Amino acid sequence: MNQENQNEETLFHYPLSNGVALRNGHLFFVAGPCVIEGEGPALHLAEKIKKLADATGATLVFKASYDKANRTSVRSFRGPGLDDGLKVLAKVRDEIGLPVLSDVHEADHAQPAAEVLDILQIPAFLCRQTDLLVAAAKTGKVVNIKKGQFLAPWDMIHTIEKVTDSDNDKILLTERGSSFGYNTLVTDFRSVPFMRGYGYPVVMDCTHAVQVPGGQGSISGGNSEYAPVLAKAGVAAGADGVFFETHENPEEALSDGPNMIPFDELRDLIKTLLEIHAAVTPS
Repeated sequence: MNQENQNEETLFHYPLSNGVALRNGHLFFVAGPCVIEGEGPALHLAEKIKKLADATGATLVFKASYDKANRTSVRSFRGPGLDDGLKVLAKVRDEIGLPVLSDVHEADHAQPAAEVLDILQIPAFLCRQTDLLVAAAKTGKVVNIKKGQFLAPWDMIHTIEKVTDSDNDKILLTERGSSFGYNTLVTDFRSVPFMRGYGYPVVMDCTHAVQVPGGQGSISGGNSEYAPVLAKAGVAAGADGVFFETHENPEEALSDGPNMIPFDELRDLIKTLLEIHAAVTPS
């Protein structure tokens, strides 16, 4: 593992909607439910996340998927779909006042999604899909690429180049754990400084990193109690942002409940993460 520019400062400034910007030296957060469970629940949680952002001074981006196309079982809830889901996310952006992020699974979804989303997210399983990456890049929006569970950090250079060669350098790279045998993920925190060495901000996805893929048969399990630990370790390792899925009642969530952080635990966690970031960031 060798990279000449690992220790250089990662400089970035990505303006989003509602006067929010992601910029170097300022820890940011991506938070929300795994999937849009309906307009009412999404807006209700978004309102609480906006109040949390106002109370803590933290930069928060709302995340929810309009379509979970990679669920374990064909019978699992996938969300409202592209058109209805984007209508909900547009309301979060325009009425609640939060920037919004969602997964994009198909190349022909990129342009309509970009009309609403601030950040287009490339799912980990699809991080090598050239047509999808190029289509997302050509929207001109920020592209968050989740590192596949099957990829080494240094393999992400090829994914990065698919976006930059499409004239877009607004990139986020997300660490979400690596496959370790069957139904298990581990996180190598060396990947945070390594991927930052490519010159782009790195996000620590602490909730998907504690997922147990397929661990409950037709659905994935998880060890949510360890998510805050990974979040703290990721920030200490130099992460620029933290991604966590959250829900007021994770046990009732329609997707990824076992690895979610309960919403009422977020405020204290965010305050702790901001303190860690301040301690490890050069003044």
